[in-house]
Amino acid sequence: MIIGAMNHPAADVLNEIDAIAQMGLEFIDLSLEPPGASWQKMDADAIRSRLQQHSLRVVGHTAYYLPLASSIECLRLAAVEEFRHCIDVFQKVGASWVNIHPDRHTPFHDRDFFIARNIESIQELLPYARRAGIGLMIENLPGEFNNVEQLGELLNPIPELGLHLDIGHANLQNPYNTTSEILAAYGSRLRHVHLHDNRGGHNDLHLPLGAGSVDVRASIQALRSVGYDDTITLEVFTPDRHFLEYSRDILRNLWTAASNAPPA
Repeated sequence: MIIGAMNHPAADVLNEIDAIAQMGLEFIDLSLEPPGASWQKMDADAIRSRLQQHSLRVVGHTAYYLPLASSIECLRLAAVEEFRHCIDVFQKVGASWVNIHPDRHTPFHDRDFFIARNIESIQELLPYARRAGIGLMIENLPGEFNNVEQLGELLNPIPELGLHLDIGHANLQNPYNTTSEILAAYGSRLRHVHLHDNRGGHNDLHLPLGAGSVDVRASIQALRSVGYDDTITLEVFTPDRHFLEYSRDILRNLWTAASNAPPA
């Protein structure tokens, strides 16, 4: 298991890299979005050098609000172009995987429409990402892309697309946390994980581990059941980074305990 954290999009990226390294984490989940971390403001050489200085890996994260399924074609194409620019930066800093947030903001259109538009945008991006040596992965989102059936509408038609599992999201707008079911269906395509806590319902609180209703122990067991032992971003968004460090320790302890537990 490799534990990392995400940069704050309003903060200086190099300072964020330093802070993540100082917490003893192992990678940055590099989010390229305004106001402080748009691709236009990135000095990719400086970022790569700082990552190498701290022996940190990097996973690519893009803005969750890109209109990749927009019914207005010029906006959809602009979102695809924005994503390509992000891929350019991610290639230069050394990322191997970049996430996509599927878009569902298409007023007056049905589900079939925004599914088709997402697929169209992803298929346009895949060759560009492939040439850059980068894999694309879809993140589960509350509401429209948060169970096996919903994610399958994107994963099944695009076998090359990886899965980015957000365990906190799986706890939202669902009658129960769908982590285990998603992993049972698509665990072989899991490429990256986000972990944070919340209290269910609609509020994506990004709490420290143990502060909400997410069963972290069960989630770790589900990850281990599909053989996952790679990057996990602690998406704990609090001004006081001690809560992130606390969550880091919880995750490490529970992962070690699961590793030492006798087979079921």
